[in-house]
Amino acid sequence: NRFCAASNNRTGFLCDDRATCVPARQPSVAAVPVSDGVSVPGGVEHVSCLSALAGDLPRSLPGYLVFRCSNPAYWVYADQRCNGMNNCGDCSDEMGSLATCPPCGSEWWSCSPVLYEYCSCVPRRLCRDGVQHCLSWSDEYIC
Repeated sequence: NRFCAASNNRTGFLCDDRATCVPARQPSVAAVPVSDGVSVPGGVEHVSCLSALAGDLPRSLPGYLVFRCSNPAYWVYADQRCNGMNNCGDCSDEMGSLATCPPCGSEWWSCSPVLYEYCSCVPRRLCRDGVQHCLSWSDEYIC
């Protein structure tokens, strides 16, 4: 398993040294394990993740770090799936059958959002702020 928690609990790629975690969203790093040629005690060569590929995302990333949107031309990083935001542009990362997201969490209000920024939940911090975020206005009157 190459999943790891990078800084700010972002999804990362665990390098061959089993200690270095490269954040998946760091575009300059394609998270490809390559040897840096440095020997360590015991004769084992130290392995780190270096920026071996500058482009060719997402093919250069391990498959579990990528979520394919319903439109095959689009993809997002796996940790953007089910984060409450419309990252794919068509909500397939939040509501699609491939996303399999749980219902809105306690910090979210379930409704049909007015803005396409959200899919089926809006952050509770937007409740009763005097601005309509749900088609039904439930974020202002019920939430």
